[in-house]
Amino acid sequence: YTVWNFVPKNLFEQFRRIANFYFLIIFLVQLMIDTPTSPVTSGLPLFFVITVTAIKQGYEDWLRHKADNEVNGAPVFVVRSGSLVQTRSKNIRVGDIVRVAKDETFPVDLVLLSSDRAEGTCHITTTSLDGETNLKTHYSVPETLVSQSVSRLEALHAVLECQQPDADLYSQNAEPLGPENLLLRGARLKNTKEIFGVAVYTGMESKMALNYKCKSQKRSAVEKSMNTFLLIYLGILLFEAILSTILKYAWQAENKWDEPFYNQKTEQERNSSQILKFISDFLAFLVLYNFIIPISLYVTVEMQKFLGSFFIGWDLDLYHEESDQMAQVNTSDLNEELGQVEYVFTDKTGTLTENEMLFRECSINGIKYQEINGKLVPEGMTDDSGLMTLCTVLMSVCLTLSLSVTSQSREELLFLKAVSLCHTVQISYEQPGDGPGDPFSHANGFSSQMEYYASSPDEKALVEATKRMGVTFIGSHGETMEIKTFGKPEKFKLLHVLEFDANRRRMSVILQTPTGEKVLFTKGAESAILPFTTSGEINKTRVHVDEFALKGLRTLVVACRHFSVEEYEEVDQRLHKARTALQQREERLAEVFSFIEKDLELLGATGVEDKLQEKVQETIEALRLAGIKVWVLTGDKHETAVSVSLSCGHFHRTMNILELVQQKSDNECAEQLRQLARRIKEDHVIQHGLVVDGASLSLALRGHEKLFMEVCKNCSAVLCCRMAPLQKAKVVRLLKTSPEKPITLAIGDGANDVSMIQEAHVGIGIMGKEGRQAVQNSDYAIARFKFLSKLLLVHGHFYYIRIATLVQYFFYKNVCFITPQFLYQFFCLFSQQTLYDSVYLTLYNICFTSLPILVYSLFEQLVHPHVLQSKPVLYRDISKNSLLSFKTFLYWTLLGFCHAFAFFFGSYILMGEDTSLMGNGQMFGNWTFGTLVFTVMVITVTLKLALETHFWTWMNHFVTWGSIAFYFIFSIFYGGIIWPFLHTQDMYFVFVQLLSSGSAWFAIIIIIITCLFPDIIKKVFYRHLQPTSTQKSQVGQRRRRGGRLVANPQDTLTATSNSDPFYSNDRSILTLSPMEATHC
Repeated sequence: YTVWNFVPKNLFEQFRRIANFYFLIIFLVQLMIDTPTSPVTSGLPLFFVITVTAIKQGYEDWLRHKADNEVNGAPVFVVRSGSLVQTRSKNIRVGDIVRVAKDETFPVDLVLLSSDRAEGTCHITTTSLDGETNLKTHYSVPETLVSQSVSRLEALHAVLECQQPDADLYSQNAEPLGPENLLLRGARLKNTKEIFGVAVYTGMESKMALNYKCKSQKRSAVEKSMNTFLLIYLGILLFEAILSTILKYAWQAENKWDEPFYNQKTEQERNSSQILKFISDFLAFLVLYNFIIPISLYVTVEMQKFLGSFFIGWDLDLYHEESDQMAQVNTSDLNEELGQVEYVFTDKTGTLTENEMLFRECSINGIKYQEINGKLVPEGMTDDSGLMTLCTVLMSVCLTLSLSVTSQSREELLFLKAVSLCHTVQISYEQPGDGPGDPFSHANGFSSQMEYYASSPDEKALVEATKRMGVTFIGSHGETMEIKTFGKPEKFKLLHVLEFDANRRRMSVILQTPTGEKVLFTKGAESAILPFTTSGEINKTRVHVDEFALKGLRTLVVACRHFSVEEYEEVDQRLHKARTALQQREERLAEVFSFIEKDLELLGATGVEDKLQEKVQETIEALRLAGIKVWVLTGDKHETAVSVSLSCGHFHRTMNILELVQQKSDNECAEQLRQLARRIKEDHVIQHGLVVDGASLSLALRGHEKLFMEVCKNCSAVLCCRMAPLQKAKVVRLLKTSPEKPITLAIGDGANDVSMIQEAHVGIGIMGKEGRQAVQNSDYAIARFKFLSKLLLVHGHFYYIRIATLVQYFFYKNVCFITPQFLYQFFCLFSQQTLYDSVYLTLYNICFTSLPILVYSLFEQLVHPHVLQSKPVLYRDISKNSLLSFKTFLYWTLLGFCHAFAFFFGSYILMGEDTSLMGNGQMFGNWTFGTLVFTVMVITVTLKLALETHFWTWMNHFVTWGSIAFYFIFSIFYGGIIWPFLHTQDMYFVFVQLLSSGSAWFAIIIIIITCLFPDIIKKVFYRHLQPTSTQKSQVGQRRRRGGRLVANPQDTLTATSNSDPFYSNDRSILTLSPMEATHC
C-alpha cells in the first residue's frame, strides 16, 4: 500500500470477500429501489466492518513501511570522486564501490574486492539469511586484493560479468567468481575491520529479496465449514425471498385483496412491467431478510483470532528459560486448527533430540574405540586397565621419531588429523577483558580463550573431541590450516574445499602437508563414502557403523586419498575450469567432485550421540492417547532412526515392526507392500509400526500410493528414514490429500524441514540450533518439542470450542433475528413492512449481541487446563470438526427457528389484538409489538450464550448483563427524545410504554422461560444419562474442588499445577481482576 492507493486498493481487496460484496450489493439495491428498510441498516454495519478491517490492515502495512524505511534509509559509505561519501542504502546502484565496517550489515549483494586483512579475506555470519550462526570465510578477487585504499579503488577499471539474479543463496556463476566471493545483503561482517565491495545485485534483485515468498494461504477446517454454512443460509435467504414474492402475487391475485392503503404505488409503478415488478419485489424481500447472513461474523472472527493469538505468546508454560524464548505465533488464522490435528510429522534431529552432539565412539582401521575421560580406549578396556591408551601411543609417535611404531598407530594419528582438518569450523578468540578478538591473534602470542563455531553440530563435536585427544585445530589463516598434534604445531596449506551438498552427502578438503604431499580428506554418510573406498578395513567398519547406529548414534565415515604430482595437477586444472565456467557450473563441479572423491582409503568412522529432549516420550504418549498418530521423518540411517524411535516411545517394544527398506524395483516394492497389508490384516489385534527408507519410498510413490497409504494408515506409528527434504513434503501431501482429508501438522527445526512445514495444514518451527528458517516459514514456533503437548491439548482445544461456538451462535442469533420478520409478512399481506425499527436492525449485531460472544470466544473453557493435559483422551471429543458437523449445525439452526417462532407467536398470543396495553384501553401498535419481540429476542439469545458458558470471569459477567442493561438504557434514551434528523418519530415513547405494562413484562418472562427451559432439561438429561468424557471430567473436576473451581481469567492462557504430568511451574501471565472465575 501507499498513501495514494491505500483506500482503493484496500477496498478492492476487501470486496473480493463474498460476504462483503454481498452486503455491498444489498446496500446498492436499497439506494436504487424502494425498499422497506433504510440503506443505513446495511450501510452502517458494512462501513463498520470495512473500517475495522482497513484500520487493522493499514496498521500492519504501516509497520512494514516503517521497517522498510529503516533499512532503506540506513547510512552507508560509497567511493565517489576519489573519496568516501555517505549516502543511504536505497541510493546504491550497481557498480558502486561500498565500504562496510565491522558488525555492519551488507546493504546489497557485493563482490568482495579487498579487506583490511593482507590475504583479502573476511568473516561473516548469515544468521538472518539461512539461520546459520557460524563464521564463514569469504575471499576477495585476486586481481583486486591490493586495492585497499580509496585512491586505488577509484583508479580500478574492471568489467564484471555475472549471471541473472536468482534466489539461490549458495550459487554464483561469474568469471572467475563463485559464492565464496559474494557477500549477501542481510549478512553481517565479523572479526574484520572493514571491507570494500562492488554492488552487483541491489533492491529486489538481491538474493535476500528474491527469497521473499508469499506464504500460501492456509484455510482451517472451521473456515471451510463457515463458508459452507454461509452458502446454506444464502439458500435459505433466497428461498424466503422467492417464497414471499410468490405469496404476495398469489395473495393479490384474489379480487378481495389489493395493495394496503399504507403501501400504495404510483400510477407509473402500477403500469410497469410485471417482470420488473416481480424482480423489484424479490429484491425488496432480499433486503428485508438479508440480515440472516451475519456480516459481523467475519470481523468478530478476525478479532477473536487476533486477540486470542496473544495467549500462546503470553503462556509462560511455553517459555524456555535456558534459551530465553517464548512461543511465537506467525499467523492467527489457524488457531482452531490446533484442536483438529490427526497426524503429526516430526523431524528427529533438533526436534526430538537436543542437537547437542557428544562424541562417544569411533572405529579406526577396524578397531572400535570409546572416549573415557578425554582419552580413546579400545572397546572392552577401561582407562584404569593398565594398558596404554591410544593417546599415549600416539603421543609417543609424535614426540619420538622411533621407526618401530606400528602401522596401526600411524593410521590412528592420520584419522585424528583428518577429523581435525576436514571441516569448515571457524574459531573465535576471546581476549581477557577486551571482548572478541582477532581470530588469529594467537599467532602473535596473545593469551586467549578459543571457541569453535560450526554450521553443523557434528563438526563442532568432532573437532572438540580431537582437541581433547591431543590433536587441536588452531585455526585458518588465509590458505593455511594449523593444528597442534600433542603440542607440536603443524601447518597445512588449504588447496581446495569441496563443499558439502545434499546430493553427495559428503565434504572434502585437499591439503598440502608439511612434507609437501597432496592429500584429500573426506567425511560423510557411510552410503556416500564406503562405495568409493578401495582399501582399508571396509567390512569391519561397516559392521561398526551399524553397531553405532543401533545405539542411536549419528555416524560419519572418514577416508583419504593421496595424490601424485601428476594427479594433483589434473585435479587442480579440472577444478579451475569447472569453477570458472559460466554455463552448467553446478553440473561440471559435480562431475569433477566425483572424479576426485574416488579410490579412497578408508580411515574409520565416528559415532556421535544426540540426546533426546526432555519429556519427548511423555509428549508422544500424550499425543497417542489424544488419537493423534505420529510419523517421524528423518535423514538419518535406518538403524539410528529405529533406535531413537524406540528410545523416545514412538515405537513400543511390544509393537510389531514392519519394514519397507532396500527395495530395488517397482514390482519388488509392490509385492512387499501387499505382504505387509496381509500381515496387518491377519494380526489386526496388535499394534504395528512401519519403517520406510527414502529409496523404497520413491518406488512406493511411483504408482503404488493407494496401497502404501493403506499400509501406513493401519499402522500406529510410521518412521521414514534416509529422507530428502522434498520427500518429506511429498509424504505430508500424500496423506493430506487422501480421501479422508485428515488434518496434518509438521514440526521441525532445520532448513530441510521447511518444505514439509509449509505443506502441512499447520506448520510448527522449533527454535533450535540449525538456524531460524523453519521458524520463519512456520505458522507457530516453540522452543521445545514437549511444548507441543500443551499447544494442541490445551490451546488447540480451547481455540476450537470457542470459535466453533462463535460461528454456530452467530447463525443461531441471526435466524432468531430474521425469522420473525418473515413471519410478520403473513400478517401484513407481504407488503414488506419491517417488524423492527431501522436503528434496531442496525445495532442488533454491532452493539446489542456482539460483546458477549466475543468475550466468550476469548475465555471459554469446558474443563480446566490441568484436566486437559492429564486426560489427553478429551482431545478426541472435538476431533474431526465434531462441533461444526452438519448435525450440530442443524441443531443450532432448528433451535433458532424454534426460538424465533416462540418470540413471534408468544408475543402475538400474549399481547395480541385482544389485549390492552394500558388501563385507558390503548392497544398495541405495530412498533410496540415489534419492540416486544425484539426485547425478548435480545434477552433470550444473550441468556442462551450464558447457558453455554462454563467458565465465568468478571468480563463475562460484565458484557453479558451489561449488554442487556445497555439495550434497555439505549432504548429508553432513543425513544425518549424527538430526533430532528429522522423523517418519522415512530419509536417515540414506545419503549417506555412497553415497560410500563405489567402484561408486557409477564409476556417477556413467560416467553424467555419457554425458550430456555427445554434447553436446560436437555443439558441435564445428557449430562446425567449420556455424558461425554468431557462432561464426566467436568463432574469430577467439581467434586475435587467442592463444586467450585477457583481461577483467574488468565487460566485461559496458562494453567499448571504441581500434579501436572508435563509442567510443574505455576506462573501467572495476565491477571484481569481479583474476582474469581468459576467453572459451571
